[in-house]
Amino acid sequence: MFEESKSVSRREFLKVAGIAGATIGAGAGLGALVAACGGEETTTTTAAPATTTSAAAATTTTAAAETTTTSAGVETGRPIKVGFVDPITGPLAAFGVAGSYCVDKWKADTADGVVLGDGQNHMFEIQVVDSQSDTNRASQVTADLINNAKVDLVMAAATGDTVAPVADMCEGSDMPCLSIDVPMEVFVFQRGGAPDKPFKWTYNLFWGLTEQQQVEWDMFSQVETNKKIAAIWPNSGPGNAYRQAYGQSTEWPAQGYTFVDGGTYVQPSEDFTAQISEFKKQGCEIAQGVMIDPDWNTFTNQAAQQGFKPKIMEGIIPTLFPTSMESYGKLADGHCGVQWFHPTFPFKSSLTGATCQEMCDDFEKVKGMQWQQCIMHYAVFEWAVDVFKRTTNIEDREEFIKRVQETKMADSLAGPIDYTVPVQWGTSHPTLNCVTTPTYGGQWRLTNGGKYMFDLVVVSNVTSPVVKVQDKLQPVPWVG
Repeated sequence: MFEESKSVSRREFLKVAGIAGATIGAGAGLGALVAACGGEETTTTTAAPATTTSAAAATTTTAAAETTTTSAGVETGRPIKVGFVDPITGPLAAFGVAGSYCVDKWKADTADGVVLGDGQNHMFEIQVVDSQSDTNRASQVTADLINNAKVDLVMAAATGDTVAPVADMCEGSDMPCLSIDVPMEVFVFQRGGAPDKPFKWTYNLFWGLTEQQQVEWDMFSQVETNKKIAAIWPNSGPGNAYRQAYGQSTEWPAQGYTFVDGGTYVQPSEDFTAQISEFKKQGCEIAQGVMIDPDWNTFTNQAAQQGFKPKIMEGIIPTLFPTSMESYGKLADGHCGVQWFHPTFPFKSSLTGATCQEMCDDFEKVKGMQWQQCIMHYAVFEWAVDVFKRTTNIEDREEFIKRVQETKMADSLAGPIDYTVPVQWGTSHPTLNCVTTPTYGGQWRLTNGGKYMFDLVVVSNVTSPVVKVQDKLQPVPWVG
């Protein structure tokens, strides 16, 4: 499926367990950080086949696409109830923007029902609940979906802060759960699992640290530097985890890299003068920030003012969303990071045949904003539908899980999903419960009058050769 990556030791993985949930989750964008922490649960349902269409409201059920699996005269079965846990409010709310788009698409794309493995046509009822970007809340709403809503399946997306507690609740309740967008180490190790200690009810799509480090090494090698990395790691969960996993790593020194730790600090912070002075003294030519958006913005501006201008600026958290880059202005030109969805991905939906580019174009039309990587969350429902279409007894959760383990999809918005290949650490199927999705190195570049302020350019495909490289990583121009 995808090219095998170099394995990282289990000790290294155990160190980093817990990083990426907070790390990726914190990349919610500047606007999300001021989002309200409250919010009500939202129920969205694919009703009976629509006879009319409307473009007026995002929640309107539209006519199904041509590829929807329906057949005149097929017996109608009971509705399939699916719960979806997503961070709609709170610090991770930026993930929910694309999440709401995906839910509306799921509804529209199965509006006429789907013929499942029992030969009957079933409607899908999707109940969306807000985790409020809080792990305790995520557990609570999942329990409600299982015990009160009586769902057939729980889906979850967007960071370990959402997925891990949802998956744990499902695992303890014998409830099937399919998830996306939480790194493999967090999904496995943070939840007490291991390659030889699989879960029964919970399965995930996303990449892991093996792929992330490979992409970073490949990106960094494209710009000539002294390989000294200015590490801005705050006194936070992700910051301290990186301090352990990266700062104490034996693999980074083996690649010739040295980390200069700027020391712990409490976020948010308004002054990085001490760190910048140390980085200048040590001659660092790469900066790696595991920082919340406002801090990365402050650090970037102060670095420019104080004459610290690294050739590479890797914002691990902020580079996920174009809104973050726009909030920094021209100084964000050239910032890079490990990314996981792009309009140029050569994949298409198994439900509608829509390409990644077409989905991004539609998102921009519907939402009135630049495409976002979380559009890839659409794939978790594609996966769910595929499994239900192969399940002959929808009342039998044991059979459903067996069909999950037999998943072999040629198409999805996240690329092929193949759980039938042998389980082997460091491959596309590293554990029984996880299959990896493509990653790439991306660099944000000013468009100089384009439709949007920045474009995300693919600069590395070392872990996913199917992704087309658009250019090499360029040194940060430091324009302002």
